[in-house]
Amino acid sequence: MAEITDRVVKKNGPALLFQNSAGFNFPVLTNVYGSLDRIRTIFNIQELDDLGEGVTRFLEMAPPKGWVEKLKLLPRLKEVAGIFPKSVKKAPCQEIINTETPDLTQLPVLTCWPEDGGPFITLPVVITRHPKTGKRNVGMYRMQVYDKITAGLHWHVHKDGADHYRNSDPKEPFPVAVALGPDPITTYCATAPLPDGLDEILLSGFLRQKPVEMVRCVTCDLEVPAESQFVLEGYVTRGELRTEGPFGDHTGYYSPADQYPVFHLTAITHRKNPIYPATLVGYPPMEDQWLGKVTERLFLPLIKQQMPEIVDMNLPVEGCFHNLCFVSIQKRYPGHAHKVMQAIWGLGQMMFSKMIFVFDKDVDVQDLSQVLFHLGGNVDPGRDITRVKGPVDALDHASTRPHVGTKMGMDCTAKWPTEGY
Repeated sequence: MAEITDRVVKKNGPALLFQNSAGFNFPVLTNVYGSLDRIRTIFNIQELDDLGEGVTRFLEMAPPKGWVEKLKLLPRLKEVAGIFPKSVKKAPCQEIINTETPDLTQLPVLTCWPEDGGPFITLPVVITRHPKTGKRNVGMYRMQVYDKITAGLHWHVHKDGADHYRNSDPKEPFPVAVALGPDPITTYCATAPLPDGLDEILLSGFLRQKPVEMVRCVTCDLEVPAESQFVLEGYVTRGELRTEGPFGDHTGYYSPADQYPVFHLTAITHRKNPIYPATLVGYPPMEDQWLGKVTERLFLPLIKQQMPEIVDMNLPVEGCFHNLCFVSIQKRYPGHAHKVMQAIWGLGQMMFSKMIFVFDKDVDVQDLSQVLFHLGGNVDPGRDITRVKGPVDALDHASTRPHVGTKMGMDCTAKWPTEGY
């Protein structure tokens, strides 16, 4: 299935439903997000930029400070009134409940690449609550299946899920729920780099324009999307680690084996006729390139709010989301490009951008030909390159040590006389 999916994705082919997965009772669905047309259908949009306009309105819903602001807010209340999560008592994801003999090996979990450490769940919507604040986190962290009731949980040090884990009591089991196959927007939202304090389930409700129905788990005090295909319930214990990996990752390289928390399964619930969702990551182009583009366009307006001088941004597929960042700006003063670089490195997960290239406003940063022409024509390496040290993505295999490395910014704008031209 992985080989077929890889070939189809590379040819911009359709979503695939494998109805007869050898040795398993459940069909497998892959490549759901693998084309622009399907992204448009999933999000009910005409253009990707439509996403950014919506999320900006959503995040502008701050508490009003006075009666004038309250009046201005009234037209938007109807827009957001129906997006908050809705708790339900019965759910499709709990039509079948197994707490006696739950078994991860009964799921058709793919081993995607020859040197993978084992089968990996690649579209898990992992749900936890901060043990002190109670804040929910919904993230996507791959899971390596070890046996019937344990799996490795790939929580990077920078991720919110890892922060919840670090704050848990080492003497108490820390509840974890994993939803497989909720609606495609909710699955996407688990990958979204949200600002602190914003709930991924609430964002999903906004993008869907209807609430996400949530149901309480049967063995732990967490809620999961009611429409999920499968739900894995369980726990981790702080301090219990096991080797996870290697794993053929979206960078096109294997991420090495390392120590990660162990997920202990307490229940599997699912629909009567569930479909197991999976994705394949690896050397681009792959399905996840479209998830990356959704994130780029969704959050560009928020970045522009912080830096109004930014005209456009491109995180090219070839850069695997965090290696390359092309930015165009309305240049207003000498050294402006360097200010923008530093500001981008200070924005949430944009801190992982290994190389940032800043261009003038008239350069279409979505056009690689224009990017390369102006990069070659405007850059003097001794004058226009900045290097800094800081956090890098945990999957950056080129860094000299884990999680910390060197990043580069390049001023590709036309230089003014005051800049040494």
